[in-house]
Amino acid sequence: MAIRTVAVYSDADAHANHVRACDESVHLGGSAPKDSYLRWEKILEAAKATGAEAVHPGYGFLSENEEFAQACADAGLVFIGPPPSAIKAMGLKAESKQLMEKAGVPLVPGYHGHDQNPQLLQREADRIGYPVLIKASAGGGGKGMRAVDKAEDFAAALASCQREAINSFGDDAVLIEKYVQRPRHIEIQVFGDTHGNYVYLFERDCSVQRRHQKVLEEAPAPGMTEAMRQQMGEAAVAAARAVNYVGAGTVEFIVEQREGGEMNFFFMEMNTRLQVEHPVTEAITGQDLVEWQLRVASGEALPAKQSELQIHGHAIEARICAENPDNNFLPATGTLRVYRKPAATAFQRSRVRIDDGVREGGEISPFYDSMIAKLIVHGSTREEALARLDAALAQVQIVGVATNVQFLRGILATESFSKANLDTALIERERAVLFDREPLGLPLAAAAAITRTLIGEWPGKMPDPFARRDGWRSLGEYRRHFDFEFRGAEQTALLTYKRDGGLWLEAGGVAGPLVIGRFPTGEFEVEFAGSRQTLDVHLDGAVAHVFASKGATKITAIDRLAHAGDTQAEGGRLTAPMPGKVVSFAVKAGDKVSRGQPLAVMEAMKMEHTIAAPADGTVEELMFAPGEQVAEGDELLRMSAAAAAAA
Repeated sequence: MAIRTVAVYSDADAHANHVRACDESVHLGGSAPKDSYLRWEKILEAAKATGAEAVHPGYGFLSENEEFAQACADAGLVFIGPPPSAIKAMGLKAESKQLMEKAGVPLVPGYHGHDQNPQLLQREADRIGYPVLIKASAGGGGKGMRAVDKAEDFAAALASCQREAINSFGDDAVLIEKYVQRPRHIEIQVFGDTHGNYVYLFERDCSVQRRHQKVLEEAPAPGMTEAMRQQMGEAAVAAARAVNYVGAGTVEFIVEQREGGEMNFFFMEMNTRLQVEHPVTEAITGQDLVEWQLRVASGEALPAKQSELQIHGHAIEARICAENPDNNFLPATGTLRVYRKPAATAFQRSRVRIDDGVREGGEISPFYDSMIAKLIVHGSTREEALARLDAALAQVQIVGVATNVQFLRGILATESFSKANLDTALIERERAVLFDREPLGLPLAAAAAITRTLIGEWPGKMPDPFARRDGWRSLGEYRRHFDFEFRGAEQTALLTYKRDGGLWLEAGGVAGPLVIGRFPTGEFEVEFAGSRQTLDVHLDGAVAHVFASKGATKITAIDRLAHAGDTQAEGGRLTAPMPGKVVSFAVKAGDKVSRGQPLAVMEAMKMEHTIAAPADGTVEELMFAPGEQVAEGDELLRMSAAAAAAA
């Protein structure tokens, strides 16, 4: 469209992809959002200094801030989004629910009032009936949200929700709703222009969630009838009309599934911005929603009428995040030492698309969201899209931070997801097959790590017996021990160099010939115990990261000499599981605590995490004060020796 672009960036994002992609860039300030991306006066100054005419707010930070939108208008800038009045009307969940009720949009039973007295909120929750959902009124993206199953847990959940809300949105007001059983999360993409035209670009199913945040999104929603699609679409347009909405927006509905396949939908909220998952809508409609945004912001009419919009095939988006699914999805930070991704293809209703803001060698910092990339695929059917997404995820190789890539592949393979038995509890329901998975196993992991070691020891294609460094002997067989740590346990593999030059491997209770082949691309082929695999192995210190078509794993080489004197275990320590900020302590020195009792709350990547006691004991000392930043592994508090021993 021949539009010149200006990037703004923080210290942490000085070398980020968006800075390199734009025509010019302006530094805003420090890495923390309050020192950079939330300082809208700096953004307005950057726009003025570079001659920019408009501001695109992206997905987060100020994208739903009516004061910023108004500040842009006052400065003579076009805010590429809805008018401030629409953001304000939909930005507070309680007020928006009242507005939707007047517009005739179905609502979940709940409390949306202004009175935030904790006792009143407790009474309202009791009246609605448990389970209930506490939601930050100004919230979004899963922040400031807690499910409560019984009355005695309400007060603590409310306090935690309010803390997270004030930190994320500067407003601790909440609303309370009935927690719908077996719910699906289905949202409608809407668009309005300044000429009074509105359309809906169909639906996206975002039911697969963890921590109330989306993991997989797909369009169209499985099982959606044309009649219900039209009802939900028209309700979403009615919601947009009620606030004179302009631009791209998403109306989110909670869908109740009843016996016999009947589904009822209720308004949850409206996101007054472009959504992270908008590419799946682009894939099935063939429309470029960002181009639509720019045209509408320029005063043009919508590019298409409702009758001209059609659904083509099926699209799915996977959010690749820096986090550890096996440790309660704790966010991870670090350097992307290896970052390989599938090749993108021309994407207008085509094959594979990947949107990311990082590159190999870049840092995943603790300051922003944990998402690394979005991987989007399209197929003629849902089954084809599922197969294509799994194949694309198999090509993703990330070393340096923990990720959810294997977890995503696990979800695709579950019976619930493959058969479209969807609801927001899918991950919990499939917990037995999703968590603590090992796709490759010790024999193949050890074979891969040993192969990588041998290839590093062989200079060139043809082994020269006088140049090899592997202990090869000219006479007789030679056995070589390899010690590993694999899935928390120490393992030993035995490699025998045979008289005929062949290799014999014993690992994980499996024994057989080890045959190695190498490709010019850097991959190699391993044939062991009747299985032939094409592998990529990346070394990160002593850790070998193994990638195969059916999954990935890691195995760590143990240096016995390096660990010979390391026998004294640390006791009585509770350390930070990730970099972040100490929000609060629930105990003080001298307090007796029980196993599982909350001790402290940390905040990282815009989410709160509770640190619990590993065993019964007594708190001896708090090592930090609330508000202080901590690094991963920092000792937060010290407990009695008895507690450490029990842990």
